[in-house]
Amino acid sequence: MTSRFALLLVAGLLASCTTVATKKRSSQAPFRPPTASAKPPKAIGGMTGKQPEQIQSEEVKLPEVRQQAEAGLVYLQGLVTKSVQAPDKQTQETFRMQAVEIVENRLNEEQLEAVANGSDYGFLRGHAMFRLGETSLEHRDSVNAKKYFTGVIEFLPGSDLAVRSQEILNQMDAVRNVQAQTVGVVLPLSGRNAPVGQRALRGLEMGLGLHIPGSSFKLAVMDSEGNPDSARRGVERLVKEDNVIAVVGSLLSKTAPAVAAKSDELGVPTIALSQRSGLTEIGPTVFRNSLTSGMQVRALVRSAMEDFGMKRFAILYPNDAYGVEFTNIFWDEVLARGGQITAVQTYSNKETDFRLVIQRLTGTYFGEARQDEFNIRLNELKHSDKKRSVRQSNLENVLQPITDFDAIFIPDSVKAMGQISAMLSYNDVRSVKLLGTNLWNTKDVAKRAGNFANSLLFVDSISPAQDRSRFMMEYKSIYGEDPSLIEIQAYDAGLILRQLVAAGASSREELTRRLTSLNRFPGSLGTLSMNAEREIERPVTTLTVEKGEVTPVKYRQ
Repeated sequence: MTSRFALLLVAGLLASCTTVATKKRSSQAPFRPPTASAKPPKAIGGMTGKQPEQIQSEEVKLPEVRQQAEAGLVYLQGLVTKSVQAPDKQTQETFRMQAVEIVENRLNEEQLEAVANGSDYGFLRGHAMFRLGETSLEHRDSVNAKKYFTGVIEFLPGSDLAVRSQEILNQMDAVRNVQAQTVGVVLPLSGRNAPVGQRALRGLEMGLGLHIPGSSFKLAVMDSEGNPDSARRGVERLVKEDNVIAVVGSLLSKTAPAVAAKSDELGVPTIALSQRSGLTEIGPTVFRNSLTSGMQVRALVRSAMEDFGMKRFAILYPNDAYGVEFTNIFWDEVLARGGQITAVQTYSNKETDFRLVIQRLTGTYFGEARQDEFNIRLNELKHSDKKRSVRQSNLENVLQPITDFDAIFIPDSVKAMGQISAMLSYNDVRSVKLLGTNLWNTKDVAKRAGNFANSLLFVDSISPAQDRSRFMMEYKSIYGEDPSLIEIQAYDAGLILRQLVAAGASSREELTRRLTSLNRFPGSLGTLSMNAEREIERPVTTLTVEKGEVTPVKYRQ
């Protein structure tokens, strides 16, 4: 069956091997011949200008449009005649190039059809067919694309345009060749990110069943080297040389868009493992299996508000891509659920002393705005009989912190959370929860949190209750260590592809359809379903710390 997705392969080829502009023709105004009486615009400063009225749109009635289109074609026929009858070769070539330029850049689709099918247009028929072939590719119409490019070869044999047409046809044929049980992967397997890439590769191999003797699946591997150009070339080789049915990757936010875009261009379904936002918007064959920022935040806010009754939140975030993305999503989710954001404070991702950051968050830094309160509080302290520590006697600590929030969201590492929690305690911030992401799911989180160890809420796909899942035990028996979320997500991607292909998805189109409708698939840690944005919704667990150990939250009945 002809692959309609294979057509996108040619888009990349066209961009690299031809100077012809690829434009959609359906809504383009018809080419009109130049008016004989029109005067050339005046030159100013050596540049030719255009009069304002020449670039303004005009309302033209349908009969006039058709007359103009016909006049344009008559003008084109005249150029063809002059390119043959002109007295010398130089003049003939001038008329010829003028006619080709009009066909390549100025005709709408209806006019191109007329030229391609009209014997009066001579050599221009091949040029019109080539443009129509490009348009068919844009519309993913492989039947007509093949017809037009074949026509170019017949009308202009041996020409550069015929060579390019043959290359496109060859590419279309290559893309249609598929080895249903061969999966490709693009990962960073060299350089500083190689350890992460190797971990993902282990998980994917197990998901495809390659550790099982007699497995019929094959894995074609390409090293992205952490470079987008290398990633793109890797995808192209996987498709053309290995005939893969799908591509898994990439992990890195730097290379993920390149892998997704090239795979979609070639019509090959791809499952990205990166958290990079916007990946699935690249094209209809792009899917993602990753615990995204949106999935984490939705689960965290739902648990905080529905299970713990929280309504008011503060946000303390690092001024980097991770912190900003999570903060925006968290803010929107809280408001969407009827909650409030009462305080927000940012800090440098290189910050180590959070004293002033906490003071700004809790309103003790801006003493001038609370001058009356400061004076009253200072007077009370002076006449108090209670003994005060040296720190409490410091003027900086006269004002009490404003904690008009139930919890503080801190989208940062467990190390940063530990430094922040210590400074919160120092500034007498108490009786609030700290909310975080899966970065907090570490063995030393309780030690880092200090006085807030029993006031943590964070989310992850992995929880202690899942340590004895079949995959996790099998992975540990093979590699002698527990898998991380990277291996787990790669395993699930391989398992999904293996089972869909085994169930009959032998073409890229069919595999794309089945991925799109994936529902309640039994993954390594729970069921997986594809949402409307082609994101695999992963199971997310809300975690806390009890007796120094990470544990799933016990919901009130």
